Amino acid sequence: MIRFNSDYTEGAHPQILKRLTETNMEQTAGYGEDEYCKLAADKIRELCKAEDAYIQFLVGGTQTNTTVIASALRPYQGVISADTGHINVHETGAVEATGHKVIALPSADGKLTAEQIDAYITGHYKDEAHEHIVQPGMVYISNPTEYGTIYKKHELEAISKVCKKHQVYLFLDGARLGYGLACRENDLDLPHLAKYCDVFYIGGTKVGALFGEAVVITNDVLKKDFRYNIKQRGGMLAKGRLLGIQFLTLFEDNLYFQISAHAAMLADRLRERLEEFGVKFKIDSPTNQIFPILSDKVLEELGKEYAYSYDCRIDKEHSAVRFCVSWATKEESVEALLVRVEELLNSGLVG
Repeated sequence: MIRFNSDYTEGAHPQILKRLTETNMEQTAGYGEDEYCKLAADKIRELCKAEDAYIQFLVGGTQTNTTVIASALRPYQGVISADTGHINVHETGAVEATGHKVIALPSADGKLTAEQIDAYITGHYKDEAHEHIVQPGMVYISNPTEYGTIYKKHELEAISKVCKKHQVYLFLDGARLGYGLACRENDLDLPHLAKYCDVFYIGGTKVGALFGEAVVITNDVLKKDFRYNIKQRGGMLAKGRLLGIQFLTLFEDNLYFQISAHAAMLADRLRERLEEFGVKFKIDSPTNQIFPILSDKVLEELGKEYAYSYDCRIDKEHSAVRFCVSWATKEESVEALLVRVEELLNSGLVG
């Protein structure tokens, strides 16, 4: 079985494993206070061109989202998200379990717009009963989104302006950030994120690391006591140097960007070849997640050899599924998948 159902089916990049092995018997301070975490944080600040950014390392995405959101919001506040947002549909109510409501707004492509956010917050305060309603205190977006779409620079800038206008925080989930930055349509970089977001994170779990997310806080208000929140929510790894070593390795010699570009190249190849076969897509997603529409008959046969994620039914005979490539996907695996899809489409099965 060759897996295209997620982008974290492999372990870690060999250079990370090598570095972990080489440093295995070193004695260091715990809880992220070691030299490797400090060096990794310095490197990230340099790449973000944000010398005052506060960097902390956590283990996983859900833990990071929950910790950041709960630490920023007052007890009566909630966080605005697209209805397809990870915190709304794929985290088992983790944010709500902290006492904060996820305020889900409709989205066809996984993205929120500045106009949509502005209209919601403005409408909240125009309601005479607004003090009886959860107050929006943060906007959560992800880049790429759950549908593999990305925010362009002008979109992020516009959302940032709306957040500042209404004095709410802007938080960007970067679990798959590398794949967004590497795609052909992207015009954002790390300095842009540091400029426009109050807090964002650089995902390692899905982009080469064994585990780990690097939180970048640029808003001074959110920096204070953040480590208390990390500890309270079980995110303060005793052997914190394991996180620092991984991110230091990822950002030395541009490894993070190189392996992200590998995934972007393979996703483009997969997308373009499927288009040549006449395959339609549910959504135009330029990153490492693509959503082809195939007949149920084709999918049934394909599923015997290749793992994919089911997305939704299109009609009585067709479904949209997700194919995911990653830093570790082999070119030969993509080619084999394409050969099999073409065989099935040409076999008489409805495509």
